[in-house]
Amino acid sequence: MRKVLIVSTVSRQFYLFEQGNIEVLNSLGYEVHASANFSDANERLDALGIIRHPFDIQRSPFSLKNIKAYKQLKKIMKSENFDAVHCHSPMGGVLARLAAKSLGITAVIYTAHGFHFYKGAPFVNWVVYYPVEKFLARYTDHLITINKEDLYKANDFKAGQVHYVPGIGVDTNKFDDAVGRREEKRAELRIEEDTVVLLSIGEMIKRKNHETALRAIAKLENQNYVYLICGRGELDSYLQELTLSLGIQEKVRFLGFRNDIKEICIASDVFVFPSYQEGLPVSVMEAMSAGLPIIASEIRGNTDLIENGVGGYLLHPEDIDGFAASIQKVVNNTPLRQAMGTNNKTEVRKYDTSVVKNKMREIYSGL
Repeated sequence: MRKVLIVSTVSRQFYLFEQGNIEVLNSLGYEVHASANFSDANERLDALGIIRHPFDIQRSPFSLKNIKAYKQLKKIMKSENFDAVHCHSPMGGVLARLAAKSLGITAVIYTAHGFHFYKGAPFVNWVVYYPVEKFLARYTDHLITINKEDLYKANDFKAGQVHYVPGIGVDTNKFDDAVGRREEKRAELRIEEDTVVLLSIGEMIKRKNHETALRAIAKLENQNYVYLICGRGELDSYLQELTLSLGIQEKVRFLGFRNDIKEICIASDVFVFPSYQEGLPVSVMEAMSAGLPIIASEIRGNTDLIENGVGGYLLHPEDIDGFAASIQKVVNNTPLRQAMGTNNKTEVRKYDTSVVKNKMREIYSGL
């Protein structure tokens, strides 16, 4: 049986982003192995049926522990005699490609889930990450990008082949099945049917920029709304204190980590996403699948998904007044909300999981 090794920094990559790839590989007759730092492992990995190979990879490119991790990964590759390696994450991509090259593995795939050198990125990102990715491209048989900005950059690299695959996709059909649950979920959350529900999904970290959204909704004139935020992270306390200082604590609900994102999207009316940096955001695709208009930052990934003024509005991540005005416009105009949502529900079909699986099947079949 042919064997493939998927490499990442953390093991949650496998169940959050690699499930579709694993299914495709299994259907093509591959035995799927996975290497990562499994310190974050949980029971969700068990359902994937992958063979695990832990090693001590670190996320920081400056960690000396990655020297040891490289030797461990090389030993894993040598002992299993893999037919192909598919790597993810910046450090996973570095160590896996170097190890595969040293062992003569000729089928090496790297998926860039969003280059760290992007339009508006800190100068240090360009100094550290750009030359490394450009150099390692020569050790990459298939370089996969998930948005148009990265595709443009990757075409200047010397990889064997450069592909565009629209992220991990989203199962748009599951949102169709959940339509009848809007009233049920609203009742559970104690939200009246005539209340406009604003929604954001994302970790409570600086990159997701929840602060801009909070400061924007504090400026809304129409007060018939509630703002739901799904996610958790290091800025939890800070953001909750910010709602108090802005006087909007009665309008904002921090829901934490949720397993019912699909139903919450269906129960909402507007999606707000002021993130500073993305590859191709799944949460935006989920909101589009639920038929929501999107008020988002004008950044890589978001610009692939949303046409400004058609599926929503795109603004600078720190344009608080712009976010406030755009949210106000769709809150006050139900026909506009519905038109934008209908457009998004159609547009997101291009990013369905079936589309992504077909593209990945073509790449894997050609190894």
